[in-house]
Amino acid sequence: MRIGVLALQGGFIEHIRMLRSLQVDTFEIRKKEDLQTAMDGLILPGGESTVIGKLLKELDLLEPLKEQIQNGLPTFGTCAGMILLARKITGTDTTYFGALDIEVRRNAYGRQSGSFFTEAPFKGIGAIPMTFIRAPYIEQAAPEVEILSEVANHIVAARQGNILATSYHPELTTDSRVHRYFIELLLKDSLIPAEPVFIPII
Repeated sequence: MRIGVLALQGGFIEHIRMLRSLQVDTFEIRKKEDLQTAMDGLILPGGESTVIGKLLKELDLLEPLKEQIQNGLPTFGTCAGMILLARKITGTDTTYFGALDIEVRRNAYGRQSGSFFTEAPFKGIGAIPMTFIRAPYIEQAAPEVEILSEVANHIVAARQGNILATSYHPELTTDSRVHRYFIELLLKDSLIPAEPVFIPII
């Protein structure tokens, strides 16, 4: 199993560290040539969604990645990654990958001063730590989107098929359960060889 992590801007290194702690092979995606490396999954990290989106276009990564995602590549987006995956972004006609049938509000909790930490249930896992930094939340979700977490009546984690997105940053805690949830999605994909993967509980 190999998971690519988009490494244009934002907190990609924390995802890489989390994957390595789970003994999962990973690599950084910085340029179009990196897409020649076969991958079984993709992580879109937090950061500045407009900056990441601009870089995706300038580096000619947007359309190739969009094609792979639409063709079934399991993808996990956190914070800005959720925005990149959303089919609609409140207040703008701009979209990026449009793979998750949700409407998302950017900076929904305000700027940096609106960042916070809490614990809340994640469907199928239990209560998990959640770090919100200039976070979005989901305003609307299509019926086929599975709601996984809510905080203060706002949707903050969702899944549609093999697309997973969270408003918060699970990579900024020592709790690896959300990443293991994503890895389990990959293991259920028929394209992934059945091989042992050691996933310790942190």
